[in-house]
Amino acid sequence: MKIIESAPNFSEGKREDIVREIVAQAENVKGVWVLDWSMDSDHNRSVVTLVGTPEPLLQVLFNMTKKAAELIDMRNHKGEHPRMGATDVIPLVPVMGAEMSECIELSKILAKRIGEELQIPVFLYEKSATASHRENLSEIRKGEFEGFFEKIKQPMWKPDFGPDQVHPTAGVTAVGAREYLIAFNVNLGTNRIDIAEKIAKAVRYISGGYRYVKAIAVELKDKNLVQISMNMTNYKKSPLFRVFETIKREAQRYGVAVVGTEIIGMVPMQAMLEVAQYYLQLDDFGINRIIENRVMDILAKEGAGKQ
Repeated sequence: MKIIESAPNFSEGKREDIVREIVAQAENVKGVWVLDWSMDSDHNRSVVTLVGTPEPLLQVLFNMTKKAAELIDMRNHKGEHPRMGATDVIPLVPVMGAEMSECIELSKILAKRIGEELQIPVFLYEKSATASHRENLSEIRKGEFEGFFEKIKQPMWKPDFGPDQVHPTAGVTAVGAREYLIAFNVNLGTNRIDIAEKIAKAVRYISGGYRYVKAIAVELKDKNLVQISMNMTNYKKSPLFRVFETIKREAQRYGVAVVGTEIIGMVPMQAMLEVAQYYLQLDDFGINRIIENRVMDILAKEGAGKQ
């Protein structure tokens, strides 16, 4: 069985009824499982984590994109997180029995259908990108929804699929195959956005930080705090604990404490094991020492033996 993960991001984090309608497109579909979904009112954004076999998963992702286009009007959307479309981004990640090359081809199939049937411009990103300047999602998204009406007129920003003009209400969507990404946020005990911006600059790659970290400063107005919002694009080479410790040290320079963290969506077990190994100073400890993992291995072997 080939299993693929997807974590589509939708530009709605305040109206739960809208998000539930979008999530409902993935529920009770054979071959697709909803693992998690969450809303963030400050970011005004929702993330749904799904796994499934290729064909049912693509159908569900198309249906969710269609529903989002029906329910979300980007002309009325405001939030702290950069965004360019009702369905802002759809990643495809190989999990089990699938190769990255297959996810690339599937991303093209999905992008083509969204572009043709929903008339939403689609850009391929990461491993699916058709040009080097389109690999980085933040480069595609730069200018956001409001700026894309002019940006899309430039030859270098001609969409890979769909019309050469922004959908008036659903905006623009990015689709692509990629490795696991961890959305990791760190909250600071201050409302000074300038401090958050300096710390984000210290950890993000494009300004001299960690190779596999993208970071922005965000105001959490409801909490009277600021946040370092990050995408960890390779937790094996830029571990969570190392980036977190750097943020703590940088915050101390300004007399600011870390008051909380959050992970949006799902996370690979190995990433959290590395955090435990670091902070508990564990030697010779790995996934084989997790009891639930061993039980699952035993059950899987017994099931295979009965077939």
